[in-house]
Amino acid sequence: MLSIYGSWFGYEGYGLEASIRMVAQAGFEGVLLWWSDEYNRPNYKKQPDYARKAGLFVENIHAPFGDITQNIWADNEAGQATFECYMQCVEDCANYEIPAMVLHVSRSNDLPLVSDPGLNRLKRIADRAEQRGINIAIENLRTAEAITRATYVLEQIDAPRLGFCFDAGHHNARLVAETDMLAQFGHRLMALHLHDNDGTDDQHLLPFDGTTDWPALMQRIRQTGYTGPTTLEVVCEGYQDRPPEEFLALAYERVKKLDELRNLKPAK
Repeated sequence: MLSIYGSWFGYEGYGLEASIRMVAQAGFEGVLLWWSDEYNRPNYKKQPDYARKAGLFVENIHAPFGDITQNIWADNEAGQATFECYMQCVEDCANYEIPAMVLHVSRSNDLPLVSDPGLNRLKRIADRAEQRGINIAIENLRTAEAITRATYVLEQIDAPRLGFCFDAGHHNARLVAETDMLAQFGHRLMALHLHDNDGTDDQHLLPFDGTTDWPALMQRIRQTGYTGPTTLEVVCEGYQDRPPEEFLALAYERVKKLDELRNLKPAK
């Protein structure tokens, strides 16, 4: 299955329903969804209906991040509110028949101290996900410190429904050999965010517009045994002068190429 983040790919003024419909018209079979009313999306819970009406499979939702991500570790009311938000995301996945959610457990900088209350909350979220049949995929971010935090959570919580979302752009922008999460947690891979950059920042370029070694990386993904969709998380950087339909058509050609590389059996 070929999928893309459909809630936002860089164009203003189209709305969620129109954006998701254009994704389907470009040939994609699946979609990822941003699950919050932030960024002027008050009707975000209508997205699964928009997607299914367009014939798309809803692969996962992305839980809110930013300051809320930091709060999960705080032993206070803000920490409890974040916990309840993430628990509601699990419930929403079950109620809207969405099989998975992607979660950050920190920002890329200004990390709060690890805390027992935070880890216990994440364990309870993983337990609820198991009860509801929902996967939670912890994403690698783009600093060594944030990668270390995500690694810590996955090491501490060995739950059947808690796994790994591999973000190729974050990996390319800040790969630290000792904390290569694809090498460590590829056997727990549950979701992909595929995009490119020039190695200096998180740019969400189309694959092959940056410096990522895609043939090698897609073979690494193949070797994990991951069987889920090949999924883009891109914006129209460098293509803003083209209509969204044209950008999405190009994105579809790129993700098809990635999928071919992923399924290519190495020569004996």
